[in-house]
Amino acid sequence: MRYIILFLLSTFFAQTSHSQIYEIGVFAGGSNFIGDVGSTSYVSPNTAALGLLLKWNRSPRHSWRVSLMYSDLKGHDRKSDDPRRKERNYSFDSNLLEISAGMEFTFIDFDLHKSGIKATPYIYSGLTTAKHSNYYFDNTGEYTSEGTDSWVYGIPMVLGIKSNITNHFILGFEVGARYTFSDELDGSVPDAEELDAFSFGNINSNDWYVFTGFTLTYTFGQRPCYCNF
Repeated sequence: MRYIILFLLSTFFAQTSHSQIYEIGVFAGGSNFIGDVGSTSYVSPNTAALGLLLKWNRSPRHSWRVSLMYSDLKGHDRKSDDPRRKERNYSFDSNLLEISAGMEFTFIDFDLHKSGIKATPYIYSGLTTAKHSNYYFDNTGEYTSEGTDSWVYGIPMVLGIKSNITNHFILGFEVGARYTFSDELDGSVPDAEELDAFSFGNINSNDWYVFTGFTLTYTFGQRPCYCNF
């Protein structure tokens, strides 16, 4: 994992000689899970989420973006609107560390070298990979560790709005759903084949998780020379 982070950082900062503008900052907010255990609400943060952001503003309308996010994912059947889940009363708590890379598009030109306060909605997408611990529910409904970790891949779908609040700081708010190519995050499908008998839930629906919160980034770098692409 550390080699992936070092690669992303070196790739990002290797561009500083090209007279572009960059952003570095933080994300603070909450997360919620959508799967076979817990609430079925789409945006309902129930635990804290924190992250780091790096951006290379390639033009006033699009930026390359990488992020590192951490959160506990929690789900409680008793908080679901489904009476069958309430009766089952399962719950899970799993740590998640996510690395994401992709492109951010703004709906309005966001040229940081023009004077005045400006704001724009934006969307972001790309690819994610997230590390989580593997669990399963035994015959008594006990949430049990498998003693292993897995990496899961997914696609982020983020909608947000941002504004420059000073010459060098940009404040944003975003809601970002992650569709994953896995059904193992909540323990409904064990990772180990010998535990397949403990699988349950909808096998045709993969897991989702959502980050909701604020971003605060600091801008630096020389005046950009935007290119047409």
